Amino acid sequence: MSFLDGQVRVSVPATSANLGPGFDSLGLALELRDELTASVTDHGLGVEIAGEGAGDVARDETHLVIRAMRAAFETLGGQPQGLLLSCRNRVPHARGLGSSSAAIVAGVHLARALVEGGAEALPDDAAFRLAAEIEGHPDNVAAACFGGLTIAGAGDQGDFAVSMPVVAGVRAVALVPPTPLETSVARGLLPDVVPHRDAAADAGRAALLVAALTREPGQLREATRDWLHQEYRRPAMPESLALVDRLRGDGHAAVVSGAGPTVIVLTDATDLAALAAYRPDGWRSLVLEVAPLGVTVTR
Repeated sequence: MSFLDGQVRVSVPATSANLGPGFDSLGLALELRDELTASVTDHGLGVEIAGEGAGDVARDETHLVIRAMRAAFETLGGQPQGLLLSCRNRVPHARGLGSSSAAIVAGVHLARALVEGGAEALPDDAAFRLAAEIEGHPDNVAAACFGGLTIAGAGDQGDFAVSMPVVAGVRAVALVPPTPLETSVARGLLPDVVPHRDAAADAGRAALLVAALTREPGQLREATRDWLHQEYRRPAMPESLALVDRLRGDGHAAVVSGAGPTVIVLTDATDLAALAAYRPDGWRSLVLEVAPLGVTVTR
């Protein structure tokens, strides 16, 4: 294999997974993007970070983008002698907005673009499956790869993902708390078994949510009702779930974003000032358009 000279740049969107009832299957790409550049060098490893996580993220081989790049290079047949990576992070870390998936997808696509013939050797579906393998579940990764609303899961031939456009006018208001929550903590609160009626109710709402996001936004509040995971996670993020309760009680389609603790409100309203007013002290509010495109690569 041979490596290409010069820099490669990728842009990867934030993502919100689950969206209420679509546990580990539905994802939504959002226009809040990490931007990264990488190049092959003669020796060593250099990692530069600005923005979110700049004071906390490792700058060695344990950096998640570097780990994903190494996995992609290995799949493609070899490792470069050296690497230089620069990250401008805008996606909040450990807040349920897909920062780890953005890092993994960025790393896979950076590596692929630095290898001559990389896109042919590792096509989009294979790149998605590699990213999902690294992440451990495909929902955020699918949205980061393909954009829009995605439905993802495990199939007989590996992970699959289908992307579809979201109806015009739907946006997400993200209410982001100041403290993080690790996904492993939130997942650890989930039971191994749930009542059949809850699983059936969630399946129906997940199907309705696909319709709501693609053509019937008036159904968003009803479609985002969840029984499978959010209530079990309340001990880890009581303030987030209290905010969800308050918003839903006032008629808004509010859910925990991914594993939390960010709260997402899906809406087609034009006046969003009322939603910003729900923001607790110390939280941030972000009005985000749906990203029709996932990861993009330029040279």
